[in-house]
Amino acid sequence: MITIIPAIDMIGGKCVRLTKGDYATKKVYADCPVDMAKKFEDHGIKRLHLVDLDGAKAGAPVNLSILENICNQTNLEVDFGGGVRQTQNLKDVINCGASQITAGSIAVKNRPLVLEWLAEYGAERIILGADTLDGFISVDAWQEKSSVSFDQYLADYVKAGFTHTVCTDVSKDGALAGPAFELYGKIKQNHPDLYLIASGGMSKASELEELIKLNVDAVIIGKAIYEGRITMKELERYL
Repeated sequence: MITIIPAIDMIGGKCVRLTKGDYATKKVYADCPVDMAKKFEDHGIKRLHLVDLDGAKAGAPVNLSILENICNQTNLEVDFGGGVRQTQNLKDVINCGASQITAGSIAVKNRPLVLEWLAEYGAERIILGADTLDGFISVDAWQEKSSVSFDQYLADYVKAGFTHTVCTDVSKDGALAGPAFELYGKIKQNHPDLYLIASGGMSKASELEELIKLNVDAVIIGKAIYEGRITMKELERYL
């Protein structure tokens, strides 16, 4: 079975979605992320992917109060991403109640620091963010494509001890055109023991069956839920 993880992306304290990481495509879906998190929990959801897009752009978390309120008012296991660039950021996020953090841009820009976090907090707590465009890693809220090879980046961090990764093909994100099946199949073939969280492109519930065939462990679903392409009722059989 596959774990369903709804996404809440935040800008200005509201639930938004972008298309392919472009801030100019911002669409607001709800005014209160906490209420949205409660709705997900009411449907039987156990985990939540919370992204601070303001923080990703600013280089430090901005919406910590929302994270804290979600953790205080629900029993959801929250993984948080967006602007976690320093150890104090990581401590702040964990103190607010997050179960896990996603190390994305910082894993490209400061490998020694991320390996320190891995050693101190453990592989269950630190998720490797692996966002890719055209075979390279994307950083800084996908505003920049680095010169780092995706395949090498993932292989190096798996070798270093990472066991969980969330992988987004930026070209698929928010496009409602289907996930990057070929990419996920390749990752599981090369790293069969890696806990792979697929992210980006989900457009209909039937795509979950294809991800299950590829042995993908979990999937983040955002815009497809907000746009009504995938209903919570359809997801119930996977919960």
